[in-house]
Amino acid sequence: MDIFEKLFAPAEFARRVADTKASMRKAGFDLIVCQDPANMCWLTGFDGWSFYVPQCVLVHIDEETPIWFGRAQDAKSARITTDLPDQNIVPFSEPLVQHPVNHPYDELAQLIRERGWGKAHIGVEMDAHYYTARCHQHLTKGLPEATFANNADLVNWARLIKSPAEVRLMRDAGRICTHAMNRAIEVMKPGMPQQNVIAAIYEAQTIGVPGAGGDYAAICPLMPVGEGTSTPHLTWTDKPLPDDVLTMIEIAGARRRYHAPLTRTIYLGKPPQQMLDVAKVVVEGVDAGLATAKPGNTAEQVEAAWQAVLRRNGLRKDSRVGYSIGLSYPPDWGERTVSLRPGDTTELQEGMCFHIQSGLWLADFGVAISESFVVGKGGGERLCDVARELIVIE
Repeated sequence: MDIFEKLFAPAEFARRVADTKASMRKAGFDLIVCQDPANMCWLTGFDGWSFYVPQCVLVHIDEETPIWFGRAQDAKSARITTDLPDQNIVPFSEPLVQHPVNHPYDELAQLIRERGWGKAHIGVEMDAHYYTARCHQHLTKGLPEATFANNADLVNWARLIKSPAEVRLMRDAGRICTHAMNRAIEVMKPGMPQQNVIAAIYEAQTIGVPGAGGDYAAICPLMPVGEGTSTPHLTWTDKPLPDDVLTMIEIAGARRRYHAPLTRTIYLGKPPQQMLDVAKVVVEGVDAGLATAKPGNTAEQVEAAWQAVLRRNGLRKDSRVGYSIGLSYPPDWGERTVSLRPGDTTELQEGMCFHIQSGLWLADFGVAISESFVVGKGGGERLCDVARELIVIE
């Protein structure tokens, strides 16, 4: 019985590794240590909820195949989810898990020395969420003759342009997100306990849509209510939804770790005209951004198109308006590469994917009607299909 469907052919992983090595040569690295679980998955296919302990994938400039290094009980996961040869699946000793003195990266340093790479120029992921200060301390102590540097999210940048197979997964994620958001809107009403709305979202995200089952999202559903909508990252409570109130939902659909986020703003009752007016400006601004998101234009030009609409209407947004998305694990569905903001001159290319997070968080309320999109020949192609307005439930 085949218990795990591998979505990409070995040739696609070989291309990804080759692209990564090209970037390594340009940066002067002999070896990179990738602890970001999304980078581990992108390079090898490895997928498992094991990122709470030290683990990584090594890419050496002269080694044909990456090396997976992780907890002994997770080595079988590497054999199930990847096509790595057994000799490139290297477990560390179980007693090292959360040991007060010794550390798994003591054995990683030993592995690197045994491979003859003890004097290598090594790039590490200084901004990866799970690459801890202790990981770095033990790795550098165990390799005193090596030189270390931040690899500047080298693999994250290699992931920026999605292959056709990846774009298909992004579109599936968009369909799942559409289903989950519409389901949330369907169950919302005054008096409904907030956690019941979230439960409906989780069910829809997990069940997915015909032909595409859902995966767990890198961020839990966000659902601020009332004045809470004036800040973006509140979750939910067990209180019932009140009458005559504004609320906001930000979720993502996830398909085999590929994410399509979406935000919608909902009013229970009759909304004030000010909120309706702000919502219209937000939608117009997003449309301007999508129209500008053509190959050859830059990330900052997309942001400028959005800001021009805001300025015409007496509004402004100080934070970035969007960021690249794709393959992700908790705690974030962003790729930590391109931002839609002033000064980011990254040239857009077909196959790049973004979340244009158009939220405006004002003094007493907020409105966000965002879109995930893939860059196509004619501009940004939306991945989701949910009503693009202030959604009113009376």
